[in-house]
Amino acid sequence: MSRFNCISVIFFFLILFASCKKNVYKDNVSTEALAHHEPASYIGSKTCVECHNEAYQKWQGSHHDLAMQVANDATVLGNFNDHKTTIDGVSYHFFKRDNKFIVAVKEVDKSIKEYEISFAFGFTPLQQYLVDFDKGRKQVLRVTWDSVKKKWFHQYSGDTIVPNDWLHWTKGAQNWNTMCAECHSTNLQKNYNAETDAFHTTYDEINVTCESCHGPASQHVKWASNKEGGQYQDHILKGHAQDEQLTLCAPCHARRSKLTPNLEPGKSFEDQYLLQKLSTNFYHGDGQIDEEDYVYGSFLQSKMYMNGVKCTDCHDPHSMELKFDGNQLCLQCHVPAKYNTEKHHFHKQGTESALCINCHMTGKLYMGNDFRRDHSFRVPRPDQSVKHGTPNACTGCHADKTDAWAAKMVETWYGTDRLDHFSESLLLSTNTDLTVAERTKLEAFINDLSYPEIARATVIDNLPFVNQSQYAAFFTALDDESALVRYSALMKFRPLPAENRKTIAEKMLNDSKKLVRIGAAQIVNDLDPDTFAEPHRTALLKANEEYNIMLYSSADFSNGRMQLGDFYLQKQDYTEAIKQYNMAIKMDSLLIPVYTNLATAYSLVKHYDESLNTLNTWSRLEPKQGRPHFLKALLFFEIDKPEEAVSELKKAIQLNPKDGRSMYNLATYYYQDNKDLSAAKKYINQALKVEPGNPNYEYLLALIYQNLGENEKAKRIISRLQANR
Repeated sequence: MSRFNCISVIFFFLILFASCKKNVYKDNVSTEALAHHEPASYIGSKTCVECHNEAYQKWQGSHHDLAMQVANDATVLGNFNDHKTTIDGVSYHFFKRDNKFIVAVKEVDKSIKEYEISFAFGFTPLQQYLVDFDKGRKQVLRVTWDSVKKKWFHQYSGDTIVPNDWLHWTKGAQNWNTMCAECHSTNLQKNYNAETDAFHTTYDEINVTCESCHGPASQHVKWASNKEGGQYQDHILKGHAQDEQLTLCAPCHARRSKLTPNLEPGKSFEDQYLLQKLSTNFYHGDGQIDEEDYVYGSFLQSKMYMNGVKCTDCHDPHSMELKFDGNQLCLQCHVPAKYNTEKHHFHKQGTESALCINCHMTGKLYMGNDFRRDHSFRVPRPDQSVKHGTPNACTGCHADKTDAWAAKMVETWYGTDRLDHFSESLLLSTNTDLTVAERTKLEAFINDLSYPEIARATVIDNLPFVNQSQYAAFFTALDDESALVRYSALMKFRPLPAENRKTIAEKMLNDSKKLVRIGAAQIVNDLDPDTFAEPHRTALLKANEEYNIMLYSSADFSNGRMQLGDFYLQKQDYTEAIKQYNMAIKMDSLLIPVYTNLATAYSLVKHYDESLNTLNTWSRLEPKQGRPHFLKALLFFEIDKPEEAVSELKKAIQLNPKDGRSMYNLATYYYQDNKDLSAAKKYINQALKVEPGNPNYEYLLALIYQNLGENEKAKRIISRLQANR
């Protein structure tokens, strides 16, 4: 199971000269509730039945209806009849006591505890169970009921998860309040107190009801009762148009981070969330699903989305069921004579192999037994699989065949030409050594509106800075019609000097979308608002408030606490930064990046012992990792303990033979005061083998040659460095 990696980045600060244009964007979301004097309130789904009985009957028994239920004999599907089982070293005893559902858990550390089941979560193909904890927490048991095979099983089957791991069911990853509640109940108010680390979570209805999607209905009922003099203002969200409907569906069917504490139905996505882009941590390099994406991230990639298709073209909005069986679902739009024929798919008609979805909607199991399909609706590309190792539908079925075989069959059937597809640019953008031509191609891609916005935003993320000319494409993207692209472009300007970041921020602080305004605040977080002239100062203060709300909206996450620590560290509020970093570690002691940041914060306030203790803790957690030893070396240099520093640098190199930075620091130490020029030369040459052409390394080598009297070698290096400036 993967954890987190630290990436060290050196930024080259370049100056951007660009004119500012007024940035005005049309808000395409028109589903906001119609204005009225009284704010609407939630009244409960049973009020809707009188007028909307057909929709209500379809909804009953659906995944939305059964999203969460109080645990009782009618709702609990799992075997609690004095049943015992052991999975992945954890033993369970399921039984009932006084009509309550109880599970006794013997953990891998041999600790034993009984828990009472308070709620059932979902119903098919699996059902999970909630347990009440202190401070208002509800935790989701790892052990899960397979309602199809009628057996208990583990999420992350095969993995041993120890009780102090964030992924353990009693920790943050399985906390209902944080991870699940918002999309399983109606009008969920998380009510997390960051100071006390406690929840006071409430909801109006336990499950996903009418008002979860249509919004609070009190004004609608009032209108339906008296028609307001016949004026047509029904005060309800409907989602007829694609953008309106996605505004209702996407918040709960997307992998995203929060900008606000609670979901508000009908409010635009970019005013409430930051969508997870197509990072290879969550998607395959070509954009196919890998980790859970919950549909929206893959759907945004599709031609269906680009051509206005919406969720309810395929799914009934109330029962959640597909509207048609088999290929008939696709043949609503696609001409049967062209596509529902062996001349198109080359498989026997009427078989599973001839189903559109098995070629164009591959999928995988999540949560152990829940098969979910990729909604990017892509053409199989086994040729990309050969080059990049990405999956394809062909060998997904023909497991005994190779990707090369599948690619050859595709060529035989369809020829060698392939239609242009954004996946080529996605895959290219992950290369670390781009040619000028490749870079130019990708810069054109990010500003080409014919490609999906999520793909263009991802390529922006992937592209590194090289030189001043690279800013032009990102600057153009600041005017993109997509808020996600605008935000991604904004983030590329963080390495700039303060005055340049200030100019960019002023351009974007009045953007129509909260996401972009927050991005503008992020890139100038270290600057005093009083250095901004009006009206920019007022706009920045407002954006800063939105940014602060965003940060505290995720304070119940360990990662959220780390981001808060980073926020305060940048503000030079070291006391608050240390507090937030320590809270992150309390939430997740295995959140490795926070140890670097906490050690840095302690060092900045000269609490060197605490800094060293922090790095030692990291070393104990990751004894094979060289990075903490490198940081300990820097700390020892800072407190004038060079012998200890040298020892730590050598440990870092021993653990990571490709640690060029440690080699460079050792070479610098031996070079200074001519301590040992031979050793200095040895280590800097090792560093250059790891990172050939690094200008800092080459310059130090030139100095060493100069001190050794090898002046011609020194001159050649200096000349080369000057030529490459």
